[in-house]
Amino acid sequence: MDETTAALNVKQAVPFFMVVDMEKSLRYYTDELGFVLKMKWEPRGTIEWCWLQIGDAAIMLQEYRTNIPPEPRGKGVSICFMCDNALSMYSRLISRGMMVTEPFVGNNLWVVQCKDTDGYDLFFESATEIPEGTTYSQWISDNQEIQK
Repeated sequence: MDETTAALNVKQAVPFFMVVDMEKSLRYYTDELGFVLKMKWEPRGTIEWCWLQIGDAAIMLQEYRTNIPPEPRGKGVSICFMCDNALSMYSRLISRGMMVTEPFVGNNLWVVQCKDTDGYDLFFESATEIPEGTTYSQWISDNQEIQK
């Protein structure tokens, strides 16, 4: 297979997270974030691996069977989900009472950050023309001043 054919054969990168409590992780990703369970593996009657999807993005989760690493798990691992409107995801998450950092603009993107139940950093981002470093509260305040 030549280099061009190999590149065309790649369709998607799907992050694979090891989790301590699959049931808890599934509740977080489906009930809180809005992912949909697309595939699952239940070798002993409960889900031990799954494929979750939100829009065109996907992740895989697998529950540890043994050798669970000590806290903090997920350290240094993050995933960025590119959105049409990250601020709408922020509104959805805070309306559910989730712990979410205040959105800010970084690299010409609105950035909304949260952590999953195993400590993985999740970022929901969308393009913006708002100046670098602007926080959501600053942006809201500036827009209210303009409307007065």
